[in-house]
Amino acid sequence: MTVGIQPSKLIDGKAVANTLTTQIAADVAALRSATGKVPGLAVILVGEDPASAVYVAYKHRQTLAVGMASFEHKLPADTNQDDLLSIVNELNQDPSVHGILVQLPLPSQIDPNMVLNAIDPTKDVDGFHVQNAGRLATGQEGFVPCTPRGCLLLLKHRLGDLAGLHAIIVGRSNIVGKPMAQLLLAENCTVTVAHSRTRELPALCRMADILVAAVGRAEMIRGDWIKPGAVVVDIGVNRVTQGGKPRLVGDVAFAEAAHVQAITPVPGGVGPMTIACLLANTLSAFRHTLAARNN
Repeated sequence: MTVGIQPSKLIDGKAVANTLTTQIAADVAALRSATGKVPGLAVILVGEDPASAVYVAYKHRQTLAVGMASFEHKLPADTNQDDLLSIVNELNQDPSVHGILVQLPLPSQIDPNMVLNAIDPTKDVDGFHVQNAGRLATGQEGFVPCTPRGCLLLLKHRLGDLAGLHAIIVGRSNIVGKPMAQLLLAENCTVTVAHSRTRELPALCRMADILVAAVGRAEMIRGDWIKPGAVVVDIGVNRVTQGGKPRLVGDVAFAEAAHVQAITPVPGGVGPMTIACLLANTLSAFRHTLAARNN
């Protein structure tokens, strides 16, 4: 335990994720009993990025753990875009596959937007297809990116009603920052999206009731940037070397944040929720397929 943070202030992402995955496993078992079928999740990994390989392996284990079918496609780093698109198209047509995830980042010869938008939107369990992004932005039903969805569940688990709170998001990516803003707006928060080039960023952060750190810089947000009593969600996962040993740290200087109301640790905070929400999206995709067949 890092000195200075009381255990009661930690938002335990593992515990919340375990509750969610336990329910998912029960639902999958019930659907298997009723239909003889289970949800199928296909994951495509291009290249040998060590962090990506770890993520994909963990997703595979968790998919199997809840009773779903897992389909892994590991491709060499020199795979060309057309070959990758061909695999995506095959998975789009495969009735045993209900969710498709292409692990990012992709090698430089591949346009990620081209690939992500080639995924059937009804199988886009990562929520990155432009159609699902548009649905989220306009308040319509669609797949929501897993990390922002997981963050929202953690916030509601800790705070309940979020209406009227000022949420500041540091980070404007299509994967995290922008969808996080849309989700918090839908919860009637007042939302500010900042980034590494925002002027007077420390002063702005000190205004936040909810501070979401998604900038991708190790411990960039210092303790004196955080308002006493704020709730902090740290999405950053940064590998650093301290004392000659590698370790993971977030975007927030965790040891300096003793004055918060609550904070997600890194690791053990947002990460487990991302995987749980991926499985929840895959289950939803399977249910939509069953409903479409019955209509």
